Amino acid sequence: MATMTTTISPETYYLKPTPYVPNSDFPVLVYRNVLPKPHEEDSTADFLEGTWGTIKIRHFHPNSHECYGIFRGESLLLIGEGQSDIFGGEKISVSAGDVIVLPAGTAHSLISSSDDYCYVGVYPKGCPRWWNELGKKPMEGKAIRGEVEAVGIPDFDPVMGIAGPLPRLWRARRNRREGLAKL
Repeated sequence: MATMTTTISPETYYLKPTPYVPNSDFPVLVYRNVLPKPHEEDSTADFLEGTWGTIKIRHFHPNSHECYGIFRGESLLLIGEGQSDIFGGEKISVSAGDVIVLPAGTAHSLISSSDDYCYVGVYPKGCPRWWNELGKKPMEGKAIRGEVEAVGIPDFDPVMGIAGPLPRLWRARRNRREGLAKL
């Protein structure tokens, strides 16, 4: 994880649930041009400290958050839509040097990329082995939503460390949700 001396404000994307994907109350975070240069796989993995390929199918992980550090090329990602959804997502362009953090339950897939597109995917320390849901069938009941909401908030921001915005933003969002639930 980086030790950065300046504060970086990530772009935030808030996604609503769809009939097929829970998405997350937590925002997707995109940090622009934050990876150390030269952009290489080893330096990106070292920077992000973890084991956080490309999956072109729309999917989500109900049991873990995920982070990508893009170290080569560029890509257009689709977030927030399962395979059976026809709307509700966001398209986000990423390129070498960018980092994107996907909260548990957030659907994501690759729409297009340059031939040299490469990234390192990492997961928070202590998270269980992730598994994929494809969002092909409507979600029944609240089982998957409950699993997504039960995933813990990481203590560290993958870019800024303990002082980074991820824990603060996600805790504020969880506190807001829990406060509304009490009304």
